[in-house]
Amino acid sequence: MPARRELANAIRALSMDAVQKAKSGHPGAPMGMADIAEVLFNDFMKHNPANPKWVDRDRFVMSNGHGSMLPYSVLHLTGYNLSMKELKNFRQLHSKTPGHPEYGYAPGIETTTGPLGQGISNAVGMAIAEKVLAATYNKRGFKIVNHHTYAFLGDGCLMEGISHEACSLAGTLGLGKLIAFYDDNNISIDGEVEGWFTDDTAARFRAYGWHVIKNVNGHDPVAIKKAIKQARAAQQPSLICCKTTIGFGSPNKGGKEDCHGAPLGEDEIALTRKQLGWKHKPFKIPKAIYAAWDARAKGKAAEQKWKELFSKYKAVHPKLAREYSQRTKGKLPANWEAYADKMIAATAKEAKSIPSRIASQNALSGLFSKTPFIGGSADLAGSNMTIVGDSIPLTAKNAKANYIYYGVREFGMTAINNGIALHGGFVPYGATFLMFSEYARNALRMAALMKIQSIQVYTHDSIGLGEDGPTHQPVEQTATLRMMPNMAVWRPCDAVESAVAWKMAVLNTTGPTSLIFSRQNLEHQARTKPQIKAIERGAYVLSDCKGTPQIILIATGSEVSLAMAAAEALKKKRKRVRVVSMPSTTEFDKQSNAYKEKILPAGVTRRVAIEAGVTDFWSKYVGLSGSVVGIDTFGESAPAGDLFNYFGFTTERVIKAAESL
Repeated sequence: MPARRELANAIRALSMDAVQKAKSGHPGAPMGMADIAEVLFNDFMKHNPANPKWVDRDRFVMSNGHGSMLPYSVLHLTGYNLSMKELKNFRQLHSKTPGHPEYGYAPGIETTTGPLGQGISNAVGMAIAEKVLAATYNKRGFKIVNHHTYAFLGDGCLMEGISHEACSLAGTLGLGKLIAFYDDNNISIDGEVEGWFTDDTAARFRAYGWHVIKNVNGHDPVAIKKAIKQARAAQQPSLICCKTTIGFGSPNKGGKEDCHGAPLGEDEIALTRKQLGWKHKPFKIPKAIYAAWDARAKGKAAEQKWKELFSKYKAVHPKLAREYSQRTKGKLPANWEAYADKMIAATAKEAKSIPSRIASQNALSGLFSKTPFIGGSADLAGSNMTIVGDSIPLTAKNAKANYIYYGVREFGMTAINNGIALHGGFVPYGATFLMFSEYARNALRMAALMKIQSIQVYTHDSIGLGEDGPTHQPVEQTATLRMMPNMAVWRPCDAVESAVAWKMAVLNTTGPTSLIFSRQNLEHQARTKPQIKAIERGAYVLSDCKGTPQIILIATGSEVSLAMAAAEALKKKRKRVRVVSMPSTTEFDKQSNAYKEKILPAGVTRRVAIEAGVTDFWSKYVGLSGSVVGIDTFGESAPAGDLFNYFGFTTERVIKAAESL
């Protein structure tokens, strides 16, 4: 049996060789954390390389994602379907080993990391998911949900503000199965961190309510193993502070920023091999080391043991077993769509004119009993309308819950929801004012990049917010969300469109959805059944004329009623006018050319788009011959009605824009 250091050196050798071959990368972190990874994976990790999606596996997150060659090396060594060829193709086009871990590329990579601090935040979400599922489905004698979430993180993750948001909440919620390893090597890209990072990290995490283990020698397997045992016994999330040497084994670059983000160089690699006693050629791993790392037999046995337990659970708790299987496979109840359609039809029949944020709450409430929601709001639940009658808050003592009070943590909330989505078993949602989507922007991008389902509820969608003024009034946010690849965006004009938007968000499992709602009252729009069904296509004809229209008015959200009023006035002037409600430009863009032509005939070039937001976005729909009624400046502090008049969102202005064409 090879010595533990030799097993860790396999990670070091593969990491420095792959980075050198790619001529770019970060060898320092994998070399520094190799001993920690060796103990964690060989003595503690519950996983099955033959089935990377086994639901009760432990989760591992490399939050300091630049050290990606560490998880790639470990996945290869333990027996995942990640060949040596892929390690040799590190950072190359179409390889499974991109520069930072990317979800969906290599088997065993649980999340995309790279933007620092988000990986540990995802891990918090994964731990929340485990805790809630365990409280919901575990019964006496049947711990069918029983796994840990482990995360590696470095100084950069701790400097990013999101780590404060997520880790503070993790302590409050008592996530005892979350264990983080702090790679305390005192180095970042700019050099020794003493000039810019002197926090007492251990004291900070104790203040959060974490169990903290200080000054663990990150190169001593005995000390590492002891610390992990202590952490697994704790009732709180644990931070294991490991003192390590970045680039461990490199005689001239170890402990220095030189090895953080650049290859060691052929000469230094040769010296490092000598220092480590690693006598093997690049990308060559001895059979004995492969055998010692191989986790396939152990993983298969662990999963089989769980399957046997679940089989017995199924016999005793058939309904819960069926529900658990359905949820963890990401499936909705068989009659879910029919149920949602019935709710939409009832909403249309009620014909209420209400703020769309209240319409959103009504839809959420209607779908709640049939949908595995978990969600919350960033300290604005009373304004976002995200609490419904069935909402049960998550606390440290009560995890049989479905609602999370996120506090003022927009960025952390969004990244945590990403982690919940990645874990599986839930349809997560988070909420705040649309303006504060800016705080969450990078986590939104990560959800879109990973193509994972999460629902963002954004209210107070325009200058219609009113007296809070331009700091709270979104202008460009809706447009920029629409420009994000894989992000579905809905801005409904009334309660019916709001209900459809929620249905589409729940059905959208290939990316995140942003639902954008108003503070102010929105007029109910009468529709036929075919029109209601057409809402799902993102845009449809809400009001039409006989024959070919002379002009098309396109609007979203609160501005649809403005378009309808302008159309009525223009029709009295014997103008042929069509009104197109476009609650989702992103959904409309997916439709066939035939449908797009049906709604927006190419021959009708006189078009006016109306939205209380920036105008440039709408040129793709109105063309060079069209006009846009919008706002290309920041708002003002005043009642909503005064603002709409001041900024020209009036029937008269729309009529003037139409007539000018």
